[in-house]
Amino acid sequence: MNYLKILFLIAIGGAIGSVARFIFSTSIHLLFDRFFPFGILLTNVIGSFLMGYLSIVLFEELPYAYELRSFTLIGILGGFTTFSTFSLDTINLLRTGHWIAAGLNVVLSVVICLFAAGFGIYLGRIIG
Repeated sequence: MNYLKILFLIAIGGAIGSVARFIFSTSIHLLFDRFFPFGILLTNVIGSFLMGYLSIVLFEELPYAYELRSFTLIGILGGFTTFSTFSLDTINLLRTGHWIAAGLNVVLSVVICLFAAGFGIYLGRIIG
């Protein structure tokens, strides 16, 4: 395993994932009211699902593809999903007095993203 090659692949994947997150979440924000961070919530749900699904497909079906797993899971999906943005959105909702929206963001993000990751693992196991 070439450590520098893995770092390079993770960096490139992270750049792709971060740009994809910005484009996707901004597009979702344009469709919905900015009062609630739907863009980041949907980004994290989709990313959690893909993380679960691809971890099964890439780890169990292609166990030799360490570079592909690093590029995709750590790089792209690590850059795409973001609980740091989720945290900041939640704090901003709290600071502006939107307590219910902040609580809803926490519950929905945690519960739905855990479900999405589990569902991705389930689908990865049954359909590959």
